[in-house]
Amino acid sequence: MRIARHLSQLWEKGTPVASHLSTYFFFAVLRLVLVFVPQLGYVHPDEFFQSVEVMTGDHFRLEHTRTWEFNNTMPVRSITLPWALLRVPWSFYEFAALYARSYWKVELINSYAYLVFPRLIYTLISYSNDWCLYRICRLYGLRYEIRLLALGSSWVLLVFGTRTFSNTLELAMCSWLLWLVAESMLKTNTVVYKKEYLEEKYDKAASISERVKIWKLKNALPAHNLQHLFAMSSICVAGVFNRPTFLLFGAPMVFFWLLRGMGTRSVNFRDFNLRIGLFCVCALPALLLFIFCDSLYYQHLTVGELHMLQLGIDNFVFTPWNFIKYNLDSAQTATHGVHPCYVHLLVNMPLLFNVLGLAALVAFAQLLLRFFCAEYQLLPRFQSIVSLMSGAIFVPLFFLSLINHQEPRFLLPLTFPLLLLHAPKLVTGFSAAYPFQTHHRLLRWLYVRVLSRTASAPHLLRVWYVCNVLLTLFFGFIHQAGVFPLAQQMAHVVATKPAASHVHLLTSHVYSLPLHLVNVPSSRALHFNPQTHQRYRHQRDFFLYEYGGLALDALMHKVKLISGNCELKRNGPNRLRYKMYLALPASLSGELHEALRRSNASSYLHFELLTVFYPHLSTEAFPRPQGRHPCDVDAPHWTHDDLRGTCDMEQSPTLSLSYLSRQFSSIVHQFGLALYEIDVRRKQPRPEANMLHVDTTAESPLTESPA
Repeated sequence: MRIARHLSQLWEKGTPVASHLSTYFFFAVLRLVLVFVPQLGYVHPDEFFQSVEVMTGDHFRLEHTRTWEFNNTMPVRSITLPWALLRVPWSFYEFAALYARSYWKVELINSYAYLVFPRLIYTLISYSNDWCLYRICRLYGLRYEIRLLALGSSWVLLVFGTRTFSNTLELAMCSWLLWLVAESMLKTNTVVYKKEYLEEKYDKAASISERVKIWKLKNALPAHNLQHLFAMSSICVAGVFNRPTFLLFGAPMVFFWLLRGMGTRSVNFRDFNLRIGLFCVCALPALLLFIFCDSLYYQHLTVGELHMLQLGIDNFVFTPWNFIKYNLDSAQTATHGVHPCYVHLLVNMPLLFNVLGLAALVAFAQLLLRFFCAEYQLLPRFQSIVSLMSGAIFVPLFFLSLINHQEPRFLLPLTFPLLLLHAPKLVTGFSAAYPFQTHHRLLRWLYVRVLSRTASAPHLLRVWYVCNVLLTLFFGFIHQAGVFPLAQQMAHVVATKPAASHVHLLTSHVYSLPLHLVNVPSSRALHFNPQTHQRYRHQRDFFLYEYGGLALDALMHKVKLISGNCELKRNGPNRLRYKMYLALPASLSGELHEALRRSNASSYLHFELLTVFYPHLSTEAFPRPQGRHPCDVDAPHWTHDDLRGTCDMEQSPTLSLSYLSRQFSSIVHQFGLALYEIDVRRKQPRPEANMLHVDTTAESPLTESPA
C-alpha cells in the first residue's frame, strides 16, 4: 500500500520520475502482450530444441526432434528444470483443456498453445528481474525509475525475456543471486559497523550498568554471517544444471558474498572458511535432486535397481560435466561456428545494449586506466555495490571471450548488473563531470562535445528507444518469422488429409522446424484409445527433410530422389498416395526456377505456389534488388500454355516509374517464406489424353486429395 501511495503521488505531481515509471509500466504490459500476439520471429533454434520440443513432444506424445544434447549415452542437458517448468504446467493445462473441450466445445490444445503457453511461463519468470532490480535500488537508495525503464524497454527483455531459452532462466537466476548477495552485503556492513561501534562504547564505558546495557544491545544484533545461505547454494546448483556457464556468472557473486566484512575486527578467515564449507554442504540437497532426476530420465537409473540397491557410479548422470567436456573440445565447438575472441566485446555487447553497452566498456576501461596509473583513491571500494556489479559484468565476459563460439544470447545475464550501473546515463549523459585527470584541449573538446550532460543527455534516451524498437521488430516479427505459420499450415494439411496418404515437407534456407508445432501424433510412443481402451502405435505419415543452406541444384536432386521414391510406393501394392511440399525464402524463387530449368526433371515436375508467409527474412537468402515475385515455377515450354506459368519480373532497366515500382514491389515480396506444392506429371494410358491441356493431365488422385 505504501508503494502504491508513493506512485500515485508521483503521477499527480507529473515529475520526470512519474513519466519514467508510466513508460516502464507500458513496456512491462507490452512484454506480456507480445506473448499472446504472438511474436512470430524465430531468434535461434535453441529456443525450441533445448527444452520445449522435447518436453511438449514427450507430454503430448507428438512427433518431435531429440537433438544430440539429449542423447542417453552422454546427455549434456539437464531435464529437471524443463520438467518442472514445462511438464508439470502442461499437466494442469491439459486438465483444463479437457473440461473446455467437454463443456464448451473449445479446443485449447493446438499449435498456438504449444507456442504461447511455454513462453508465458518464461515471461512470468522474467518479471522477477524487474523485482530484484527494484529491491536493490531501494536497499541502496538508487534511482529505480530510470533503471526499471531501461530494463523494461530493452529488447533483451521484450524478445529474449519472452522466449524459452535456457539463457532466459540464467538471466533470472543471476538476478536472484545478485539481489541476495547485495542484501547480504548491506546487512553485514550495517551489523559489523554497529557491532564495532558498540564494542568501542563498551571499552569506554565508565560503569558496570552502562556496560551491561551495551552488551545487551550488541547481543541483540541480528545474525548476518550465513544469511541466505541455503537459497544461494540452491540457486547456484540449479543455475549450473540449467547452463554450466552459470559457473562464470555466479563465481564473482558468491566470492563477494564470502568476502563480506573481511578486513574488520568482527570477520576473519575463520568466518570465510566456515562460509565456504557450509555453502558446499547446503548445495548437496539440490545437487542430489538434479542428479537423481536426470539419471532416472536418461534411464541410467531404474526403479528396479533402486529397489534391489544395485547401484554403481555408472547409474548416475552428471550433465554439467558432460557439457564441460564437450565444450572444452575446440573442434566440437567449431562445428557450431567459430568466432574471434573479440566478438563478445565489440559486437555482441553493443548489439544487446547499444549505447549502454558502449558506456559500460568505456567505464571499465577508465577503471583499468586508473588502476594501472595507481590512482587507487578514485577506484570504487572493493566491498561496494559498484564493485559487485562490475565484477558480475566483466569477469564472465572475459572468460566467455576465450571460447571460440560466441553468440549474443550467451551474454544475457549481464543485462541486470549493466543496466543497474549505467542506466542513469540515459538521462544524465555519459559523464556528469569532467572525467579526465589531465586538462588537454582535445580532452576538453571530447568532454564538451560528446561526453557532457548537455551534449549527450538529450540524445541517449532517443537512441536507446530507437535501437530497441528496431531490434524488437526485427527479431520479434521478421527474422525467420514464416516458420511458425508454416508449421500451422502443415498441421492443417496433416489433419485434413486422407487416412492412407503421406505428407512430405522439404525446407531450404530456413531454421529447423519444431515438429511438435505440427501437432502430429508420435509414431514411437504408445497411444491410448478411450473408446476401445486399447493401446496402439500411430503410423508415421509426416516426413520432414531439412536441407539448410544446400545449393538449389543439389536440392533439386533431393526432390527427384524423394519424389521418385514416393512414386514407387504409389505404384506399389498399397497404392500409397502422397503430397509433397517445398518451403524456402521467397527471395530464392528465381534461383529455384533456374535450378529446375537446369535439371532433367523439368518435363515431369511442377512447382505450384500455394501461399507466401509474410514477413519472413532469412539472413542466408537476403532479398536482391534484381529479384522476382514468388510464383509458380514451371518449365520454359509450359510458360505460355496458361496463366499458371512463371512470372518473371526481369525487364530492361529504365528510369521509368513502372520499372522502379515493379522492382520495389519485387523486393518487398521477397520478404516472405514461399510454400510450393510439387506435382509429378504422369503419362495417361489413354491416347486421347495427349490432346488434353497440360494442367488437366496433371490432375490425379494425388492432386485431388485434400491437403
